[in-house]
Amino acid sequence: MAGEQQGKGVREIRINPIVPTESVLVATARGMRPKKAEERIERDTRAHVDTCPFCRGNEDRTPPEISRWPQSGDWEIRIVPNLYPVLGDDSPANSMAFGLQQVIDGYGRHEVVIDHPHHGIIIHEMSEDHLYHLFRTFQARMGELYAADPRLKYVLVFKNFGPAAGASIPHTHSQIIAMPVVPENVQNEVTHSRAHHAKFNQCIFCSLIDEALTFEATIYERDTGQIRRKINVGQYVIERGERFVAIKPFASRFEWEIHILPLRHEADFLQAGEADLQDFARVLRRTMARLDKVVGGVQFNFFLHSLPHGDDYENCGESYHWHLEICPRTSIPTGFELGSGLFVSTVSPEDAAEALRNVVID
Repeated sequence: MAGEQQGKGVREIRINPIVPTESVLVATARGMRPKKAEERIERDTRAHVDTCPFCRGNEDRTPPEISRWPQSGDWEIRIVPNLYPVLGDDSPANSMAFGLQQVIDGYGRHEVVIDHPHHGIIIHEMSEDHLYHLFRTFQARMGELYAADPRLKYVLVFKNFGPAAGASIPHTHSQIIAMPVVPENVQNEVTHSRAHHAKFNQCIFCSLIDEALTFEATIYERDTGQIRRKINVGQYVIERGERFVAIKPFASRFEWEIHILPLRHEADFLQAGEADLQDFARVLRRTMARLDKVVGGVQFNFFLHSLPHGDDYENCGESYHWHLEICPRTSIPTGFELGSGLFVSTVSPEDAAEALRNVVID
């Protein structure tokens, strides 16, 4: 790589092609400095815990369920209101302004999806069929929330695994938050991808996928336009199915970050069909198995970014591309990162991708 220097490793500032205002500093020499071992958690692998409110048989310890799958017999997936919601439907969703200050009531929904009845199971241990039904459940609930209340501008599905990632209960679960605003990071993706499409008549996500699958790209000097080097873009592909691909971002914010995207253009997760979600489940399970082999026990977040609903986004279907972002938490943000807004990665995306891709899984 261009930033490679003897004894100094790689030092490069990489620009996120989706959101060009977001940058990542790849500084591999930082990984050599003295530090505590990466924080990993000891998994509780028990199938059932008597005191766990999310275990089967303890349904009376959660708020009344919103839905379950299957609807009859023993449940495999349950949705319940979050007992400690960040947003609530008891707020009127009004906005106020005083001087330069503006306030919007904390109106919305906050729900917990109990992913599986098995207390200690993790994603790659779930069957592909179960993962298919889990994401079908996400899809159905998102659609219900959008349809029920036009004041809800965005529905976010996410998962926290481990205390450092924000999980307060070890039983496998995800969350759904419906809110009266579109989150800034999603809005930035929508805005920049729309601008790219207006300029080049191409979805930037599709272009990045095509680039990765052609295996080579050229990097030019910004000022002179001269060729700086050619890179093997195909090295960033971690896993590929018939309909989905898992890619290590060139400008990864987190050392082991991976994005999973549909191979064909698809803006809205709600439009994904049965065959789509079946292949997505397979790619997700295999991707998480690779991560577990390389950084097993690591804490992580994942979140689903899909096209927002509403009149303001009706013309964004050709430019936006839904995707799942998986962000393992192997380090704590430093003062430099918090103060500058510049992410720092101490593992080069190329090395991380190679390690993940070389894993042998069933």
